Parts: sequence; structure tokens; C-alpha cells
Amino acid sequence: MTTEVLNCETREELGSRATRRLRRRRMIPANLYGHGQPNVNLTIPADDVEAVLRHGAHMVQLRGAVDETALIREIQWNTYGNEVLHLDLTRVSATEKVEVSLSVEMRGEAPGTKEGGELTVMTHEVTIFCPAEAIPEKLEVNVNDLHLGTVVHASDLSLPEGAELVTSPDTPIISCQARAEVAEEVEAPAPADLSAEPEVIGRGKEEEGDEESAS
Repeated sequence: MTTEVLNCETREELGSRATRRLRRRRMIPANLYGHGQPNVNLTIPADDVEAVLRHGAHMVQLRGAVDETALIREIQWNTYGNEVLHLDLTRVSATEKVEVSLSVEMRGEAPGTKEGGELTVMTHEVTIFCPAEAIPEKLEVNVNDLHLGTVVHASDLSLPEGAELVTSPDTPIISCQARAEVAEEVEAPAPADLSAEPEVIGRGKEEEGDEESAS
């Protein structure tokens, strides 16, 4: 696995005002911690961070102010989710195991879609405990055997060698269920027969009155 590189500088000034100045220069503030060593405040070029995220990397090699391997532990985004505001990085060695959440991507064509079903993604992300050097960009789920009425669970996912599933094995990932049936049309009432003679309300009483007067 190729480790992405993040060039970094030491961040001397702290606080919101200093942070705003950094972002205007296209620099992203970051914190590096872990392994019982002191925390380090860093700045990293936004272009470097965007490239790493575009490639889906989780492990990075820090170069410059520090020379260490780190895991991207947390990303803080702006309100619109299109700009990184801050990074949390934790020191790791290539051989140690770390807990990481990965997105799940569907691969293949489910035969159930030709059997009258439609696919529903029920879980978009799962968590695994994995050697740092083996963390994949994402987890793939093959749906080539997914028939109508069946479900792929977390336990069916293929994990990297040495990785363990943290998410419950019974967690449903993708299902193939019958499409919702079209509601039956309500039968409209038959149109009234306009040629029929309208009923006269009270006609019976009038007729009774005529008969009484005749007698």
C-alpha cells in the first residue's frame, strides 16, 4: 500500500484569528498526538490534504516539521461539507492495529433486480480493527449472488488480512426486496342515467290526499 505524503510546518500561533489567517493562505491547521509523545500543532497545505482525501487514504506520511507515520483520525468540515477546517492525526506504526471506519461500495450486478427486486443500501460505513499498513481505501461488497429477498450482512464482507470486524456481524448492508406494488385504481362509480325520470319527493302523500278528497 502506498502511503500518501503530507508536508507540514509547525504552527506557532493559535486561536481563531491565527486560524483564519492560515486558511486565507490555503493552509489547514492540524494536531498530531499519540504514542505517549507530546502533541504537536501543525499546518498542512490544503492542496496536499485535498489530494489525500481524493485518493481515499487513511494513513499518511508526515514530512517537514515532523517525520512520522500517522492516521487521519478526524476531519472537521465547514457547514457545506466542501472545505476542510481542521485535521486530527494520531501517530501509528505500520504494524500496529487501529480501529477505522470505512465506506462500503457495491460491485457487480444483483440477479435479484431481474427478479422484480430493487437494491437498498442499508449501511454506508462499517468499522474494522486492522493493521495500519493494510487499511484499504474502502470495503467492497459483491452483489453478483444477491437474489430477490436476500440480504448482505457485515459478516459477508471481505476484510484485509489480519483485520477484524468491529461493527456487529448481523448488520444489514444491502438488501434486494420486491418493488412496491402500484396501488390498485379505485373503480369510479357509474355515471347517472340522465334519461331516467327523477323521483318526486312526497308524491305518495299528495296521491293519498287526492284519494281522500275524492272519497
